[in-house]
Amino acid sequence: MTSRNMMVDDQGLLNNFAIEPTMYVDANVSTGFTKYAEKVNGRFAMIGFVSLLAIEVLTGQSLIAFIKDILG
Repeated sequence: MTSRNMMVDDQGLLNNFAIEPTMYVDANVSTGFTKYAEKVNGRFAMIGFVSLLAIEVLTGQSLIAFIKDILG
């Protein structure tokens, strides 16, 4: 007897995990210098560069001088 992904076995015990999801294996290698990794890396670099410019514009100091003021 199955209903809404639940199954009751012949002993009357409820098994919520009776229906397993379909498994698949991706044959493509997804490590190293892939297009996706390079795209994400470039986006993070752009965010970092714009953040650096924003700090310099808002504080009127370079990043190194700003860090020196914070630390000491």
